[in-house]
Formats: sequence, structure tokens, C-alpha cells
Amino acid sequence: MFALPAFAETVALEPQQVTEWKPVYGRVEAKETVPARARIGGTVTELSVSEGDVVESGQEIARVHDDKISFQIAALDAQIEALQAQLATAEAELKRGEALLERGVTTAQRLDQLRTSVDVTRGQILATEAQRDVVEQQAAEGQVLAPAAGRILTVPVTKGAVILPGEPIATVGGGGFFLRLAIPERHAAALNEGAALRISTETGEAQGRIAKLYPQIENGRVIADVEVEGLDTAYVGLRLLVTLPVGSRMALLVPEGAVETRGGIDFVELHDGAERAVVLGESVATDEGDFIEVLTGLVAGDKVVAP
Repeated sequence: MFALPAFAETVALEPQQVTEWKPVYGRVEAKETVPARARIGGTVTELSVSEGDVVESGQEIARVHDDKISFQIAALDAQIEALQAQLATAEAELKRGEALLERGVTTAQRLDQLRTSVDVTRGQILATEAQRDVVEQQAAEGQVLAPAAGRILTVPVTKGAVILPGEPIATVGGGGFFLRLAIPERHAAALNEGAALRISTETGEAQGRIAKLYPQIENGRVIADVEVEGLDTAYVGLRLLVTLPVGSRMALLVPEGAVETRGGIDFVELHDGAERAVVLGESVATDEGDFIEVLTGLVAGDKVVAP
């Protein structure tokens, strides 16, 4: 690429390689979309989040209650009380049997039966208490926790709704946000991970890069994820205009200052003082300055006056 001179002088035009850009729309999406599911079925008694809320990983967002679990715990408590009463009776009989054995009134076989009865009852108590712990754990699983840190995207249920086990209570978008593009497959060969992109936002133009290209083509389009620093994530699903490089071509470029417009016609002054009417294309920004593509009116080798 030729350098832009400091003072007015002539510049010999030569074809330069310029990047072709294609505008497409990208959608703001979360890198990870994870549903927060209920582990038990029942009634939603508490719902502490709504769409747009920011949550931390492990934060309680809802609570599900199942009345049957309370009844099961009450039934198991009754069984434990009955077994404890049986244990007290069996231990008392064992003590009497030991005293009778010392006096020679009973047999060692009968004493072994009493010991077995005590051990069996204790085992039944332990098994019932373990079963009660399982039911209590089921009740604790009514607490619905956020599976990841991020923003609540959807809340498909309401307080008082009856849900089934595994039904989603909310959807959490976490892991950061990116732009997802669907690019026509004819441009697939020109796409590379790490390629720089231009994104049009409400605050101006931002820079991004292709972070990931997905190998599966869907409906004739290549799916790509674009990382953008400072991306506005207030609205997930927001469409932003993205300009991406899809190839290159040769073009004649003149400095913007070399073009003068009079009467709606663009002119370029040549080194011999003659003026040439030209048809201009798009502007091209380079490290040397701002240039304009000349479609017709000039040919390679022409010398134009550059400021």
C-alpha cells in the first residue's frame, strides 16, 4: 500500500488488495443456557425470581412442596415410636431372662431368643430412621437452586402452579454472552476463527472476533459465535448488525482528499493538470489513511494529485 504524502504531490495508482465485507445480523445469546429444574413434583409455594434477574450459582430461586411427603414422615415417626416401645419391652424381658438364668429357672436357648428379639427390633428402628432420612431428603429437594451464575431468561411457571419432577422452573443464561451469526454457506471458506469483525451498536461501532465456527451447516448457513468486548446484555436475543470479511479483491484506491465534488460529479486531478470524472465506490480505511475505491474513470498507472 502506498504512503500518503505530507504535501501535495502525485501518486501513481496501482491495484491494491481490499477486503470484501458482508453485513449480517447476529443475535445476543448466552454461552450457556441451563434450566433450573424441580427435583420433586408438587406445588410451587415460593418463586423469588423473574425474567431479567441476576442470580448466583446455588442461589434459591423457588421452593416446591409436596403434601404427601409430610404424611410419609408422620407415618414413619409413628412406626419408630411403636418400634421403640417394642424395644423397651424386649430389653425388659431380656433383663428378666438374664436374672432367671442366674437362678437356673430358664434356659440359655430362651435367653438367646430374647437377645435376638432385641437386636431385630433395634435393626428395624435403624432401617425406619434411614427411610425417614430419605423422605426428609426428598422434602429438602423441593428447594430449587440456580444451576449457574447468570441472568434469568425465562420463568415458565407461576407461584401456586403444580409441576412434575424434572419440570423447568426457570432458564438461566450464564457463562458470558456472545453474538451468534448464521452466515450463508457460500462464504464458509472465507471464515476463520479469530477473524476481526465490525459490530454496529447504539453507542457506535465495536470490534469483535470469531470465537468459534460450528462444523454442522444448518439450513444452508454456517453458525458462528462472536466475542465482543463490552457487549450490552440487557436484552438477550437482540439483533445487531455485523460486518464480516468474506474475501478480497483488487481495486484502485485514491486518497479521500484527492476527490473534489462539483455539481454532483466527482473529479480527480491528474499530475498534468487535467481533471478526470470518476465513479467512486466504498470508502476503505487503512493504516496509511482513508481512501476511496475508484470504479471507473482511472486506470492503473495514472498519476493523481494527492494532498
